[in-house]
Amino acid sequence: MKNSIALIGFMGTGKTVVGKLLAEKFGKGFIELDMEIEKTAGKSIPDIFRDDGEIHFRDLEIEAVKQIAGKKNVVIACGGGIVLNMVNIFRLKQECVIVCLTAAPEVILQRVSGDKDNRPLLASADRKNKIKELLEFRLPFYDRAADITIDTSGNDAPGVVQKIINALSEYESHD
Repeated sequence: MKNSIALIGFMGTGKTVVGKLLAEKFGKGFIELDMEIEKTAGKSIPDIFRDDGEIHFRDLEIEAVKQIAGKKNVVIACGGGIVLNMVNIFRLKQECVIVCLTAAPEVILQRVSGDKDNRPLLASADRKNKIKELLEFRLPFYDRAADITIDTSGNDAPGVVQKIINALSEYESHD
């Protein structure tokens, strides 16, 4: 039985906050994939995008997943674009139940509004439209990858954690 959880989903859906709470609740380790990438690269995600480009970032992401995917008894908060390369999902599925966190575009915009400099993919005059565009493109990837999907709109982190716990219980009873 899989004893790790990988949280996927678009930026601003709560993967880090929920992931930390979930790890604490279950007594699991917590890994934030983007922080692992920053450690390896020796620079921030926005700097990687600016200096080296998105393709280089995705290569670093693939390598980070390769290093982390086999870990047991952890909660992994993945970056929003993790699903763009199916090798990442294939590796994560070996040990992890994949939980996709979703939120309405308006909710995402509100959550990331104070974080202008750390969201390189939202470097646009019309951030709401950019969010909708990226979400529309990524939705089939999220749907294909997810074992469980939880909408975080209108829920606080503890509420989302409880929804995940309930969904995991249901998921495991059908496994």
